[in-house]
Amino acid sequence: MSEFTPERFRQQADDALHDDTLRSALRRATDLFGERRTAAIADIPDWEALRERGRAIKDHVLFNLDRYLEQFEANAQRQGIRVHWARDAEEACRLIVKLAAAADAKTVVKSKSMTSEEIHLNAALEQADINPVETDLGEWIIQLAGEVPSHIIVPAIHKTKAQIAELFTDKVGLPPTDDEKELTECARGILRDCFATADVGISGANFCIAETGSILLVENEGNIRMTTSLPRVHIALAGIEKVIPAIDDLSVFLRLLPRSGTGQHLTTYQSLLSGPRRDGDEEGPEEMHVVLLDNGRSAMLREHVTRQSLSCIRCGACLNACPVYQQIGGHAYGSVYPGPIGAVITPQLQGAKKAAQLPYASSLCGACREVCPVKIDIPELLLHLRSCAASNSPVPGVPDDIPSRPWGERVAFRVWAWWWSGPRRYAAAARIGRIIMRRRWLRWLLPIGGWTASRELRPPADRSFRELWRDSLAEGGGRDS
Repeated sequence: MSEFTPERFRQQADDALHDDTLRSALRRATDLFGERRTAAIADIPDWEALRERGRAIKDHVLFNLDRYLEQFEANAQRQGIRVHWARDAEEACRLIVKLAAAADAKTVVKSKSMTSEEIHLNAALEQADINPVETDLGEWIIQLAGEVPSHIIVPAIHKTKAQIAELFTDKVGLPPTDDEKELTECARGILRDCFATADVGISGANFCIAETGSILLVENEGNIRMTTSLPRVHIALAGIEKVIPAIDDLSVFLRLLPRSGTGQHLTTYQSLLSGPRRDGDEEGPEEMHVVLLDNGRSAMLREHVTRQSLSCIRCGACLNACPVYQQIGGHAYGSVYPGPIGAVITPQLQGAKKAAQLPYASSLCGACREVCPVKIDIPELLLHLRSCAASNSPVPGVPDDIPSRPWGERVAFRVWAWWWSGPRRYAAAARIGRIIMRRRWLRWLLPIGGWTASRELRPPADRSFRELWRDSLAEGGGRDS
């Protein structure tokens, strides 16, 4: 399995920057999703108002989360759904394994679920001699490769067609081919057999509706419908933040999510599940369970700045827009949740010490904030987590294990702050900076050499703004006529 970890982010990012195949695949895919998103939102004249509405709903429900979770539980139970609560990943895995074992399951089919990746559910099932099979095509490819997803929406975004074809040849014996249809047909045949024999299906949940006790799942492949309807038992795993107040709220999120995620007006399938099979139903499970997972989420509610992390609807738009993610991909982050949203969620879920490098994996350009469908201020969150690290203060709800910044870095920033806080010192620093940037060899003698190793700065202007302004005033160009 993958050995990527958040602690090794810098090394993993450096390795990714030297992988031209990876960077080419990422760039093509993220550019395509960006173009599709732009086209998809163009036909909604009130897009910004829709984003505001989505954010308002999430703010409201998070502020009243306990009430809506209790309402969801009560209504779900009325529908015949058995609701379970899990405080952490260990408890959730133990519960799901117990449910699968009670169904005498030897194989379980799974639809794409980042939450199940978060708790390492597959490993727990395998340890109990239960075979988990991912049925989303991208997830199945990743499972064959022994990797974790590289993207929230497109798990195998980092792989080329040639790499996937080679994997199929190696793992399932498909004769070498570069025909996408043959590759897809091969996967379909294998997965259909798994659907036919599995006793348990495990899914995530895009939204849990408190008003009705239902869950909504969106997809494009149809594998979720088979996962949730063919096996005798269906288990849905959802973070507690997935609850929304009313079914009418879906009219907002079903316009925000697909446009932001894949650039579609609407996904191919939307499944609103309201309990197990009833008399007269032609399909559906005999039992339906919903496992509501905390795993650190309650701690994020304590402060407004961290609470907004839970507004995420897992569209992946921030990954597609992020210049850092576009260069290094998801595995470099060493987390189930990569990209900008992963850089703020992972330190809060896994501990600040383990993921201390991730809040610095950003240029703070703000592109993630601009594309987020629920207007999460990710740069604000990144700066908040950086501030906690710089001051060696704990992130609310996260173990107090943040390492102090290196003393040399602390001294350098204090000197930098003093140097740039006076007009004359500022002007002198600007002159020195232009000299350094014009002489490439000089950069490598200074710490800035590490920063410019994998990026190129724009060439400095021949004359500074201060010089141009001064000359303008001298010529009378800056005075009112």
